[in-house]
Amino acid sequence: MAKVKEKNKNRMLFAFGAMALLMALLIVRVAWIQIVNGEEYTDIAIDQQTSDIPIEAKRGSIFDRNGEELASSATCYTLWVRPAQFTSQYKGGKAAEEAQKLAVILDTDAAELEEKMTDTENVLVRLVDGLEKETADKIKELEITGTEISEGTERFYPNDNFASVLLGSVNAEGTGRSGIEQQYDEYLSGVAGRWVKNTDINGNTLSYGEKAYYQAENGLNVVLTVDEVLQHYMEDALRNGMEETGAKGAWGMAMDPETGEILAMSVLPGFDPNDATTPLLDDKEMEEFKKLSGEEQSAYLSQMWRNPLVSDVYEPGSTLKLVTASAMLEERLATPNTTYSCAGSYVVSGVRLNCWGAAHGTQTLTEAVGNSCNPAHMQMALQMGKDTYYEYLDLFGLTTTTGIDLPAESGSIVQAKDAIGPVELATMGFGHGVAITPVQLISAISAIGNDGMLVRPHVVKELTDSEGNVVKSFGTETIKQVISETTASEMCRIMELEVSKYGGSAAKIDGYSIGGKTGTAYKATGGEYSNETYSSFVCMSPMDDAKIAVLVVMDTPTKSIYGSATAAPVARNFLEKALPYMGINPQYEDGKSGSAGGGYSYVPDVTGMTFAKAETALAEAGIDYEIVPAADKDEKEELKDQKVVDQYPKGGKKINKDSKVYLYRE
Repeated sequence: MAKVKEKNKNRMLFAFGAMALLMALLIVRVAWIQIVNGEEYTDIAIDQQTSDIPIEAKRGSIFDRNGEELASSATCYTLWVRPAQFTSQYKGGKAAEEAQKLAVILDTDAAELEEKMTDTENVLVRLVDGLEKETADKIKELEITGTEISEGTERFYPNDNFASVLLGSVNAEGTGRSGIEQQYDEYLSGVAGRWVKNTDINGNTLSYGEKAYYQAENGLNVVLTVDEVLQHYMEDALRNGMEETGAKGAWGMAMDPETGEILAMSVLPGFDPNDATTPLLDDKEMEEFKKLSGEEQSAYLSQMWRNPLVSDVYEPGSTLKLVTASAMLEERLATPNTTYSCAGSYVVSGVRLNCWGAAHGTQTLTEAVGNSCNPAHMQMALQMGKDTYYEYLDLFGLTTTTGIDLPAESGSIVQAKDAIGPVELATMGFGHGVAITPVQLISAISAIGNDGMLVRPHVVKELTDSEGNVVKSFGTETIKQVISETTASEMCRIMELEVSKYGGSAAKIDGYSIGGKTGTAYKATGGEYSNETYSSFVCMSPMDDAKIAVLVVMDTPTKSIYGSATAAPVARNFLEKALPYMGINPQYEDGKSGSAGGGYSYVPDVTGMTFAKAETALAEAGIDYEIVPAADKDEKEELKDQKVVDQYPKGGKKINKDSKVYLYRE
C-alpha cells in the first residue's frame, strides 16, 4: 500500500514538474512575443486588421486659351487584393476558381492573376487599374473575400496625336513624364487622400473599429496660351509639308511677339499620349521596334517624347543673318543702303569661303539680306568685330536659355570668344558655327517685331481651380531692349522685302504684309557636317504691328534642301488660315480691306447630330470637313446614321471658309 502511494506521489510530482516546466516555457514564449517581438507582431496585426486604401486625387485638366479641353481625367476604378485574407478563405483549388472568375471579367490570364492574389509577401497588391464602372460592378457582385475596389482617375487626351509633344503624357502612376504634364505636375497632380478602417479577416468593417477618411485634394487646371484652332492649322500645314518635301520630321511654332505667348507648337510625327509607349509606326517598323532591347526601346521612346523646339540645338543658317544685319544697323556701322560686294566667295585669313550660289555683285545691305549673301554678312561680322558681335548674340538671348516654361530646355552652343579667329567669326556672321534652339531663334526675331524689346516666351496663361477661379496668372515678362525702335523698323522693312521680292516669296499672301528669312544648314554629326539638312523659315505679320511670329523647321527634306522651297510654303499654308482667324484683314494697294480666300463663316454646332445631318449643315455654311479617325468611302456610308461625338473648332467659332472642321467619331 505504501509503495502504491509512493508511486502516485512520484507521478504527481512528475506531472506537476512537467506542467510547471511547460508553464515556464509558455511564460517565456509569451514574454518573448510580447516584449522582445511585441512591436513586430503589433505591426503585423495592424496590417492584417487595417484597410488603408489610397484615394487618388483627380488630376487637373489642360485647356487651350479659349477653354477647349486638351487633356482631362476620367473616373476609373482600381482592383486590389489582400493576399493573406484571400488565401485564408480560399484554399487549394478554390483560389484558382476565384481567379478564373475574375479573369473572365478582366479578359486576362487566370494563372497570372492567381499568382498575384496569393502573393502573401505583400499586404496589399494592385491587380488592375483603369477599370470602367460596369466592369467594377461585375467584380463587386462576385464578392471575393480579400478584394477591394477604389475609385480613381485615368488620363484622357480627346484629340489623340494632337499637340502631343507639347502636352506630354503621364506614366502608370499618373505622374507627368514629359511636356506640360511634367512641367506643371505639382499643380496638376493634387494631393492623394486615404480611407483607413479596421476590418476582420474577410475585409469587413468592424463595428467597433476606428475609421478615418482623408479627402483627396484635386489638382489645378492648366490654361495654355495655345489656341486649339491655330494648333490645328499648324499641324495640318506641317503634315502637308512633310508629304510635299519628303521630310522625316517637321517642327513649327507661332508666338505673339509682344506678349511672348506661344499660340501654337507642334512637332511631327508625334505620338498618341493615350498610349504613349506605343510608337505610331507601320507594321514593318513596329516589328523592328519590338526587336530592340529594353534599353534601346526606352531610348527610342525618350527621343519620341522629346520636344526639339526647346531641347535640340541646330545651326540656324541664314535666319541668323537678321541678327547680324540688326547689329550693323544698331551700331550705325551701316545703313540699309550701305553696299557690299560678292564675287561668289570671300577670302578670310587665307581661307576661301563660298556664297551659297552665284556671285551677287555689288548690293545694298537690304539686298544682301534678300539675296542671303554669305560674303556680305562675313564682311559685316568682321567689320563689327567679335566683341560687338558677341554682345548682340547675348542681347538677342542667344547665349542663354529663354526660360520658357517647358522641361529640358537646352542652352546654345557658342564658341568661347577668346577661342575664335576671323574665319570662325566670318562663318558665324552667316549663321554657321553656332548652334541654338528654335525657341531661342523665334524669341530673338520676335524682338524685331516688338520695337526691339525681347520678352520671355511662355505656354501657360493661368492656373484655375475646379470652379474655374483663377489661382495664378502668368503674364508678359519683359527681358530687355535689344535694338532701338528705329533699327527694328528698318529691319521689319528689310524682312518684308525678303518675302515680297526675294527668297521668301513662297510665303507671300496677297493683301498681307509678311516679313521673314529663309535658312538652310547641314546637320553636324560627330564634329563633321552630314548630307542631311535643317531647312527653315522665320517670319512675322503684319509688319507694321506684328501680331504673330512663325518658325517652321523641316527635318531632312529630300526633294529640296532650301528653306525657300520647303519651310516657306508651310508657313504660308499656316498663315493663310491663321491671319483671318485672328481677325487680321488683308489690305490691298487701293487702300481697301477685304477677307482672304473664300471669306469667313461661323461654324455650326453639329456635335450630337448624325453625320448625314452634320454634312448638310456644314455644306450650307460653305465649310468642308474631315472625319477623325479617318474613314474610307464604305465607312462614310455606314457613318451617316451615327452621331458626331465631338467637333473642332467648336460651334460658334469664326473661321475662314477655306478651313476644315474636324468631326470625331467613336
